[in-house]
Amino acid sequence: MVIRTPRLLLRDLTPRDARRIAMLANDWDIARMMGRIPHPYSEQQALQWITGLTDGEFVLGIVHNGDLIGLCGYTPEGDTAEIGYWIGKPWWGRGYATEAVSALIDFCFEKRGFKRLTCGHFVDNPASARVIAKLGFRFTGREHLWCEARQQVVETLKYERLRQDLVAEAKVS
Repeated sequence: MVIRTPRLLLRDLTPRDARRIAMLANDWDIARMMGRIPHPYSEQQALQWITGLTDGEFVLGIVHNGDLIGLCGYTPEGDTAEIGYWIGKPWWGRGYATEAVSALIDFCFEKRGFKRLTCGHFVDNPASARVIAKLGFRFTGREHLWCEARQQVVETLKYERLRQDLVAEAKVS
């Protein structure tokens, strides 16, 4: 599986990616904003995660100039998928998350046929809030979700985007 954008390549993960994922995700500023990443995060833990992905989990590496810089993906539930993403700290603020997730959204709606996408971010993650807003998601409510790195429950803001929104945008263009 490969998805190309103007600056990025989204591709399947391999066990060889474990070292790079661990190096990037072991940063406290990344791990504390993710639900499932512990801190510290070792190469062995990253390898176990890659090889333990279930059939329902769809995860792609985000590659820029040949280097893996983050991940994005989704978990399906019926005609809905929850998307998630992160970008390594050295590449923050350059629009890579928005570009990668925009391509993922198109893939989810056009190739996988989902009718609804959901996503969320911890309340103290304004950068993710900006990405989600740029991508056309609408706020749906608040939840409290576990953060493995913080070892505590964190308030989370939840959003959705409907396939019909994409169709309506195309008609306006």
